[in-house]
Amino acid sequence: MCNYYRNDIRKAGRERHYYGFDEFSETPLEIYPDVLAPIIRIRGEAPIWQAMRWGFPSPEAGKRPVTNVRNLTSPYWRGWLAPQWRCLVPFTAFGEWTDATPTRQAMFALPGEPMAMFAGIWRPWTGRRGPARAPVDGEHLLFGILTCAPNAVVAQIHAKAMPVILASAADQDAWLSAPLAAVPSLAQPLPDDQLELLAA
Repeated sequence: MCNYYRNDIRKAGRERHYYGFDEFSETPLEIYPDVLAPIIRIRGEAPIWQAMRWGFPSPEAGKRPVTNVRNLTSPYWRGWLAPQWRCLVPFTAFGEWTDATPTRQAMFALPGEPMAMFAGIWRPWTGRRGPARAPVDGEHLLFGILTCAPNAVVAQIHAKAMPVILASAADQDAWLSAPLAAVPSLAQPLPDDQLELLAA
């Protein structure tokens, strides 16, 4: 997926519908790498929301942060795929750049559903992160979004990958609690009829 999604949670008015939260915080509606965004994770036995920064540390020193997690068999990612490091990333629409030139950004969303969740992972990290104009030194909470092969709706625009989307409450609950062996079965493309192309 490209490095952009929208999070109109307050506008959608669905905070309480999802996990009983009244307000996610004043995080921005447009999410880019290194921006703070709301995620949902389990603490103890209860779901909580937290603001985290988008972009996992790269497994290669000196490389840019990794926003999209693709190779789930990599030893680097396997440890972070354990249930205690999984999270849900709320979104209302996401963007992909077209493969054809001149490139332009296409937007996708779930028809008739104002909000859904990406499958994500999170971790604490110490160092310098944040926008180049205002970096922050210290402790950070970081997240990344899992990707998978694209469904037919996304493949017509971008043939490489799409985010793992958890559309149902059952899949969202499973992502937060299922054993590690279940990750491949959860990290699948959303069915074609559950996603629509908004603009290209």
